[in-house]
Amino acid sequence: MAYKISDACISCGACQEACPVSAISQGDTQFEIDASLCISCGACADSCPVGAPSEE
Repeated sequence: MAYKISDACISCGACQEACPVSAISQGDTQFEIDASLCISCGACADSCPVGAPSEE
């Protein structure tokens, strides 16, 4: 199951740097995860200071 970033995102970029498959990119207002690339490893959630990424 892919991860999704909630509105709690503060656009710090920690999740993007942590993602081993480059599934995360900057969206219009916050970072977004491409569900087709996400391998559900949880690296984004572990690196996020506000807990924005979570499993869908």
